[in-house]
Amino acid sequence: MNINWYPGHMTKAKRQMQEDIRLIDLIIELVDARVPLSSRNPDIDQLGMNKARLILLNKADLADDRQNERWKEYFQEKGFHVVKVDSRNGAGIKAIQAVIQEACKEKIERDRRRGIKNRPIRAMVAGIPNVGKSTFINTFAGKACAKTGNKPGVTKGKQWIRLNKGVELLDTPGILWPKFEDPDTGKKLAFVGSIKDDILNMEELSLELIGFLREYYPGVIHKRYDVQEEGRDVEILEAIAKVRGCLKKGEELDYGKASGILFDDFRSGKLGRITVEWPPVKEEKA
Repeated sequence: MNINWYPGHMTKAKRQMQEDIRLIDLIIELVDARVPLSSRNPDIDQLGMNKARLILLNKADLADDRQNERWKEYFQEKGFHVVKVDSRNGAGIKAIQAVIQEACKEKIERDRRRGIKNRPIRAMVAGIPNVGKSTFINTFAGKACAKTGNKPGVTKGKQWIRLNKGVELLDTPGILWPKFEDPDTGKKLAFVGSIKDDILNMEELSLELIGFLREYYPGVIHKRYDVQEEGRDVEILEAIAKVRGCLKKGEELDYGKASGILFDDFRSGKLGRITVEWPPVKEEKA
C-alpha cells in the first residue's frame, strides 16, 4: 500500500516556517506517541538546527506505556528534551513549563549576561497534521486560543499566542513532507488518522491493522469483538462485520462499515493502549 498526501498549502507553510525560524528560541515538536518516528517531519530537524528542542509524545494515553518510556529514552539519548502528554485531558502539561526553562537555560543565561531581563522565550509549535497541536496549545494556555479540529489540516495560518510573561508560542500549520521514503511510514500515519481517510482504501488498510494487532497485541481483537483470531485477516474482518451487524441490502456483509468500526475503536483507545511503531533495538556494545 503506497500512500502520499501533500496538499498545496503545505509548501507555503514550510516556506513560512523557514522565515519564522530566525525569531525562535525553541521548537516544541509534537509527535503521536503511537507512531513517534513516522509522525516526525524530517524537515523540522533541518529547520531547527542550533535551536533548543522539545519533543512532546502526545496522545500518550492511547499508546502502550512501556513503549512510551522506551521512546522517551530514545529521543533523550539523541539530545532532545521529552515530555509525555495527553493534550485532551491535560496529563503531563504542568511539567512542560519547567522543561522549557531547562531547554532554554543557555539563552536565558545569555540574556542575563547582556543585561536583558524577562524577555519571553519564543517557541514554535510544530508537527504533522492531526497530531494535536491546537489542542495542546489550548490546554497549555488554559483557554481556547487556537482553532482545533479532529481532521488533519484545520490550522492553515500562523498565529502568535502569549502564554504568560515567560513564554510566547507560534502556532504553525501541520506539514507533511512531499514523499515518504518508506512506504510503511504512510501506512502507520494512515492508521492513526494523520492522512485523510477519504483518500485511502480503508478496507485494505483494516486488513493491515488486523495483521499488526494479531502479531503484536494478540487477544485484543478477541476481547473487543468476541471473534477468534485464527485464519486469514479477511476472515477476521468478516467475523467483525457479522458480530457488529454490518450488512448491506440483501444481507451482504458491509466490509467498509466493519473497517470504520475497527478504526474508530483503535483510534479512540477502545482496543486498549497500542503503539504501532517501536523504538529501534539498541545494538549491544562488544
